[in-house]
Amino acid sequence: MQKILIVGAGKGGYALLKLIEQADYLQVTGVVDINEEAPGMIYAKKKRIPTYSDWTVPLSGDIQIIIDVSGQKKVFQELLANRPATAVLIPGGIANLIVTLIEEKNDYIQIIDHKTMMQELIFNSIEEGMIGIDDQGIVNFFNKSAEKMTKMPVEEAIGKHVHEVISLSELPRIFETGCFELNKELTLESGTKIVTSRYPMINEEGKRVGAFAVFKDISEVVRLAEEITNLTEIQKMLEAIIYSSDDAISVVDEEGKGILINPAYTRITGFSEEEVIGKPATADISEGESIHLKVLQTRKPIRGVNLRVGEQKKDVIVNVAPIIVNNHLKGSVGVIHDMTEMRLLMKELDHARTLIRNLELSFSFEDIIGKSEQIQFAVNQAKLAASVPVTVLLRGEVGSGKELFAHAIHTASNRKYNQFIRVNCSSQEEHLLERELFGYEEGGTSYPGLFDEANNGTIFLDEVGELTNKTQAKLLRILRENAIIRVGGTTSIPVDVRIIAASYFNLEKLMLEGTFREDFYFQLNRMPIHVPALRARKQDIPLIANHLLVKLNKEFGRNIEGFTKSAMESLHFYDWPGNLRELENIISRTMIFLEAQDRIIEEHHLPKYILAMSDDGSDEEQIGTLAEQMDVMEKKVLLNALRVCEGNKSQTAKKLNISLRTLYYKLEKYHLD
Repeated sequence: MQKILIVGAGKGGYALLKLIEQADYLQVTGVVDINEEAPGMIYAKKKRIPTYSDWTVPLSGDIQIIIDVSGQKKVFQELLANRPATAVLIPGGIANLIVTLIEEKNDYIQIIDHKTMMQELIFNSIEEGMIGIDDQGIVNFFNKSAEKMTKMPVEEAIGKHVHEVISLSELPRIFETGCFELNKELTLESGTKIVTSRYPMINEEGKRVGAFAVFKDISEVVRLAEEITNLTEIQKMLEAIIYSSDDAISVVDEEGKGILINPAYTRITGFSEEEVIGKPATADISEGESIHLKVLQTRKPIRGVNLRVGEQKKDVIVNVAPIIVNNHLKGSVGVIHDMTEMRLLMKELDHARTLIRNLELSFSFEDIIGKSEQIQFAVNQAKLAASVPVTVLLRGEVGSGKELFAHAIHTASNRKYNQFIRVNCSSQEEHLLERELFGYEEGGTSYPGLFDEANNGTIFLDEVGELTNKTQAKLLRILRENAIIRVGGTTSIPVDVRIIAASYFNLEKLMLEGTFREDFYFQLNRMPIHVPALRARKQDIPLIANHLLVKLNKEFGRNIEGFTKSAMESLHFYDWPGNLRELENIISRTMIFLEAQDRIIEEHHLPKYILAMSDDGSDEEQIGTLAEQMDVMEKKVLLNALRVCEGNKSQTAKKLNISLRTLYYKLEKYHLD
């Protein structure tokens, strides 16, 4: 047993220590480093290997090898001068080279092992049996399918002469002659009937080194063939399928003459059997070329061709494929899709999608969950606002539920049967936003905008604090005169639209700074409603969390029953800077990563940065990974910057010295947008 002293416990020393530990004939008797937190020192302590801060202490006559990975020339020289006479001193460079070479060797071994494993997996997964022999007739390869057919385990077959495994095997003869044989029938001792192909194995030098066979069980094929006793019945079944199809089907022979059509063909084209059967394939074409004739010429399928057929010149899409039996062309079959019916179906689908989208966006006051005094006060104000046609200004933090309040006010008002349209005032430049809101005139043509679409309904202007003074002035006209002027136009167009605005900004401060019009503010602020942050009503978290659980169970197809007491306490302790949106995100993300058998969300299922808020930080496992902690810190920095800048994203990006695009990405990442 060679005793080794490692001087230097950094990355190199750590790697060397782990490598030497795997060798039975080597023993590390000590690790030296002045840094107690070096990875090699920590690992050595964990493995109960003596550690030292001074290399002179562990030097003794029983050390045979000293490896210097300190990276310091002075240390190496001192070790060289003071080492025991029987000890060999190995420089760090040589040690690192040895580590690198051995690691590369291990990587190559892993690659080879992986390839071997994949080959075995492939060979054992295929349905065909495979058996191989060497030049002495000894079985050296035998897969699982061969085991199944011969009833002999792989472990018993390997190493035996092939005739002990399959007595009638011809593989020794194939090795001797060097000729291959294809599709030979054979009955195994197990009674299984097989079809086998045999091949000699020849190396790169042209020398025969063995033989192998691939064989397939045909017992099942014989059984199935015996079951097919009435071809007439099968033909009738196929005809019934063709005749019941809603798609038009036509079949022609190798000369291009019709031999079969179904009722759907007559319905779509207007041609009867008498007009098609025995007639050329061009008989039904109104505009375009016969695809049947093209397929018969090329012997290749043609799909997705637009044609017009019949006297009514119906638009159809045609797919045609050749009928090839025993490599002989027997005709072609075509399927015709009526585009008229498809267009009607598409319209119905679009209509259904619109209805679903409208239903999805219809929220009421019942969807606002909470019994706290703060949320109930806000709901009562909103219900009052819904009963009168007054402009509403919703104030509150990002993610607190301002849009939900806007939906509920609209649904409870007498405008509920008309459009509710949300506009993000911070997502577009001024000229694009105005064209979208008010419409525009160009080339003598008038193009309507969102206010036209929302006539007699409601428009929700989210983040009005980011509107320019020019756009504010145009919206002020609508609030005062109930009329719009299109971009590029001069005509005043009356509209009846209720405006619900929302903002995270301190609008009063923006007025003092001159970026928000005072007259526009007072016109908006007729009915102000403050939507409380989640941290201001933490007693509502259990109600909200369980409500979200029901919603997300339907969305994900899960059946999660609830939360443990400790998990709910962790949710309660967290400060929720992202409010309701962050709570929903955390619960949905937790549900996604639950095991299929899990029915209750436990504390350890929650993200570690959530758990850290309910712990004193003494437990290392609650700290979370570096990436998770960095995310928590970055999120706090973003929220603080947004508060300082009163929610102004341009100022926030400038203050953080990042691009506006990067800011929007991070806001979306942390659900703060």
